[in-house]
Amino acid sequence: MLITERTGTMTVAPTPSHLETAALTVLARRDAPRAEERRRLTSDVAAAVSTAGFPRHFVPRRLGGAAGEFAELVAATAAVAEACAATAWCAALYAAHGRLAAYLPREGQDELWGGGPDARIAAAVVPPQGTATARAGDWVLEGAWRPASGVDHADWVLLASWTPGETGRQHRIFAVPRAELSVVDTWHSSGLRGTGSNTVTADAVRVPGRRSFTLDALLRPQPGAARCHTVPYPMVAALIFAAPLLGLARRALREWTDERRAAASVHPATPTVLTEASARIRSAALLLGDAAERADHGEITPLTVAENRRDAVTAAALCREAVDALFRSAGLRAQSPDHVLQQAWRDATAVAGHGALDPDAAARAYAEAVLGRGTGGPS
Repeated sequence: MLITERTGTMTVAPTPSHLETAALTVLARRDAPRAEERRRLTSDVAAAVSTAGFPRHFVPRRLGGAAGEFAELVAATAAVAEACAATAWCAALYAAHGRLAAYLPREGQDELWGGGPDARIAAAVVPPQGTATARAGDWVLEGAWRPASGVDHADWVLLASWTPGETGRQHRIFAVPRAELSVVDTWHSSGLRGTGSNTVTADAVRVPGRRSFTLDALLRPQPGAARCHTVPYPMVAALIFAAPLLGLARRALREWTDERRAAASVHPATPTVLTEASARIRSAALLLGDAAERADHGEITPLTVAENRRDAVTAAALCREAVDALFRSAGLRAQSPDHVLQQAWRDATAVAGHGALDPDAAARAYAEAVLGRGTGGPS
C-alpha cells in the first residue's frame, strides 16, 4: 500500500474503490455543527452515506452489494473523518453491520436486503442485552439495548441477547426492522456526539428464525463466500473502529499546524510536538494499512488474527496520543467547546475507549498466539 506525505501528515494513496467520499465529506463538513448540537447526523448526511456506498460495502454480490475490501473501507472512513468524525463512525459501522448481517441464513438476507443493498443497519450486539424467548420457531424480544450508533437513520437494527443452547447459553443476534423498535434519547456523551448512539427498546417484538444467527458464526469461514465474509470477526473489528481515529488525528494535526503557521512567534515546544505527533499519525497509517492488507489478502491463522488486533489497537493509541499532545499544546484558545482541537480530543477519547480497542485484551490475545498458552484474564 502506497503512503504519501501531505502537509505534515500521512495519507493512504487512492486505490480503486466504489466508495465515493468527495460529496459526502462536503456535506459532512457543512453539517458537522448541527450533528454536534442535535446529537445525530442530519438526514442529508445520512442519505449521502448511502450514496457514497458505505452500507452496501460488505453486502453479498448476489444481493447487489460490493463484497468489498477492508483497505477501501479504512481509507474512505479516514477521509470522511477529516471532515466529521461522527459521520465517519456511522458510515464505517453501517458497512460493518452489513458484514455481520451477511451471516444471517440466506432467507433472512433476502428479506433484509429485499429493497436493495443500501439498507442502513444499526446494531447493539456486544454485550448481549434484553431478553429473547423462543416461541414456535421464532423469537420474542423484550427490553433495551444500547448504544446503537446511527439508529435514527437506520432501516434495520441488529440486537443480541443470551439464549439457551445445547452446550450452554448462546450469544444470539437478531435482525429487526427499525420500525418495530422504539428509540430512547439517551446519547449525551462528551465525544462522538453526532453519532446518535441512542437506546432501542423492544416490546414483545417477534423475530422469525430466519433473521437470527449465533455470534460464533462470525468465527467460521463461509464456504464459497467472498473474502470479506471468510475473515473472522476478531481480525477486523478493531481495524474498523480505529479507522475514524486516523482521519480525525490528521485533521487535528492540520488545524494545529495552520494555527502555528499563523502565530507571531514559535513556541519552544512546537518542533517537538509537531515531529512526534506527525510521526505517531504516520505510524498509525502504516499499521492500519498493513492490517487491512492482511485482512484482504493474508493468511488467516491465530497469529495473523492477533497481529491485526495488536496493530489496530496500537494505531488507535498512537492517534489518541497525537491528538492529546496537540490539544494540550494548543493553549487556552483550544478550551472553547467549539474549537476543532477540543472536539477532536473529545472524539478521539470516545473512540479510543471502545471495547474493541482495549489494549489489554489485544495484548492477551497476541501473547497467547505467540506463546501458545493462556495468559489469564478474559479476552
